[in-house]
Amino acid sequence: MSGHGDDEVHEHDRGLSHDLPVLARRRMIRLLAGAGAGAALVPLVGCTAEEGSSAAVDCAAVPEETAGPYPGDGSNGVNVLKESGVVRGDITRSFGDSAGGTAEGVPLTLTLTVVDAGSGCGSPRKGAAVYVWHCDREGGYSLYTDGVTDENYLRGVQETDERGRVTFTSVFPGCYAGRWPHVHFEVYGSLRDATGARAIMSTSQLALPEDVCETVYATAGYERSVDHLARLSLESDSVFRDGHDRQLAAVEGSVEAGYSATLTVAV
Repeated sequence: MSGHGDDEVHEHDRGLSHDLPVLARRRMIRLLAGAGAGAALVPLVGCTAEEGSSAAVDCAAVPEETAGPYPGDGSNGVNVLKESGVVRGDITRSFGDSAGGTAEGVPLTLTLTVVDAGSGCGSPRKGAAVYVWHCDREGGYSLYTDGVTDENYLRGVQETDERGRVTFTSVFPGCYAGRWPHVHFEVYGSLRDATGARAIMSTSQLALPEDVCETVYATAGYERSVDHLARLSLESDSVFRDGHDRQLAAVEGSVEAGYSATLTVAV
């Protein structure tokens, strides 16, 4: 497994239209597996953070997106989900037998709220699970990119609480060639499913606002991201260009104090 260069665009990270045949096969496999376990495959829908659970009419589907070439869920080589220690809130450090490194960058707290689509996004989904992963400030992915293949930071799983929430402590991801700054996530029906790397309910991506990205990338350590971001827009990004209303996180904070990003997702 090798890392990506500054100007390389990955075949597996071009968006749903490019990955549709692969995704179709994966969804069919999951459906069959879920049927065997007596579980139903439920489509993922979601709301922006501003909408939350207040307006049932706005409870619309979150686009199914590519997991990209670096999921770490067993679908492309390594499977971090079955490793002891992956269930955690702070994903800035590696765990287990890996190198034990720490991802550096501007602090980011990421909160996803999982709610029930059947109630019009009005009821929290307690006991679901979310797996998140994203690149480091230099655009590399742990487990895959040259230089950090022995690390597993910026990956973690959380079980939703009574309010349907999961919260991760991380760092602001960088911007690499060809992709708008984003965070990957997979939603599972339970923590057992997540740590067993089975029955993924849906896979999507969270987009980060342009103004916040520009501010963060002006700080030390994010130099590579400045030029990459200047060549991109949400409207031209291979994943978000078909609409990002349901995927754009609400972000507050500052470089000095850190940022918080929130998004509500209904299943």
